[in-house]
Amino acid sequence: MSGAERRISRKERIARIAARHFLAEGRLADTADEVAGRLVALHATDPASVYLSVAARLREPRTAFEGLDEALYGEQPTLTRMLAMRRTMFVLTRQTAPAAYAAAGRHIAARERKGLLTFLAEGGGWDERWLAEVETEVEEALARHGEAGGVRLGQLVPRLREKVVVARGKPYEATQHVASRIIRTMAAEGRIERRRPAGSWTSSQFRWAKARPLPPVPVDEARAEVVGSWLAAYGPGTEADVKWWTGWSLGEVRKALAAVGAEPVALDEGPGWVLPGDLATDGAIPASMDADARPAARLLPALDPTPMGWQNREWFLPGPHRAALFDRTGNVGPTVWWGGEVIGGWAQRADGTVVWRQLTDRGKEAADAVDERAAHLTGLLGEVRITPRFRTPLERELSA
Repeated sequence: MSGAERRISRKERIARIAARHFLAEGRLADTADEVAGRLVALHATDPASVYLSVAARLREPRTAFEGLDEALYGEQPTLTRMLAMRRTMFVLTRQTAPAAYAAAGRHIAARERKGLLTFLAEGGGWDERWLAEVETEVEEALARHGEAGGVRLGQLVPRLREKVVVARGKPYEATQHVASRIIRTMAAEGRIERRRPAGSWTSSQFRWAKARPLPPVPVDEARAEVVGSWLAAYGPGTEADVKWWTGWSLGEVRKALAAVGAEPVALDEGPGWVLPGDLATDGAIPASMDADARPAARLLPALDPTPMGWQNREWFLPGPHRAALFDRTGNVGPTVWWGGEVIGGWAQRADGTVVWRQLTDRGKEAADAVDERAAHLTGLLGEVRITPRFRTPLERELSA
């Protein structure tokens, strides 16, 4: 049977995601690096999501907090934050980061710089030379003083406290500091990097440090590496899925798929792709996925990489539930999983209790398992209160 004729059913796709994303019984990771490496990139727009995504997949969930801190901020960090695919903030392994930057981050950084120069010229009359001087001062300050938060960095580099007027003469005219835009652009270019937050693990106020330079990777090689990693974790997927996840053009997607030798398959929504060798020759679910593993309950946070992994989600998240679980711009809220499919959503109330609502009935065993997970997460969070940055209808309703 040829790859072009091979059909991958919804059942098989659910088995694949359950096994490969740590959503099946007994399928759990030991370290944050293992989770980040397997899932390619952890969404980090909301800092809390990174910790909760890892904790949901670890054998010892409590180690997610200390382990992630060490991996991100220790003397020998193994994970890094980066603006990459779809201009989204991710946490990736240091091994994955060079390809992600070359494949997506470098182009985004160029756009950031262009926008910054326009912002400075229109708002303050400053040019590229002025910006270069400020950036040099930032790097020299960090080299001399080590890590510094935004306020401290402004004290060390006074020109970061300059202000510009945006939308001058418009009803929504506003005054903004230049610091955030300059620091964001330097971070996007890999010149500085986020370090330990000023507050708790839910904080988005980071200290900054000189970045460790990334080794250069040719762009075509980098795109092939990124697509290969995506297929290994999320495959099968369609061209539309890869295009959406990467933010590339269709031509760039097709070139990368060809470079990794992706094999065509038939999916319910149309043609799809898998990595070479990722098909069982007899049409069964590949034994390496441990397809007979029992489903397990998982409470995944808002913006978790699994529900954000594809453009088309009908095969694991029924269309009628989308309005409850996503905001208007396509950001997913907290989801409840039974194996490789979404069966509900969850939220944390003001008193700290984690509650959930069933949207798809998978029987008493599933419901009891989710209840147990919700109680465990309540205890794990303790005094911490989680409010997703992008709130969804069901999360708002449950948390009220």
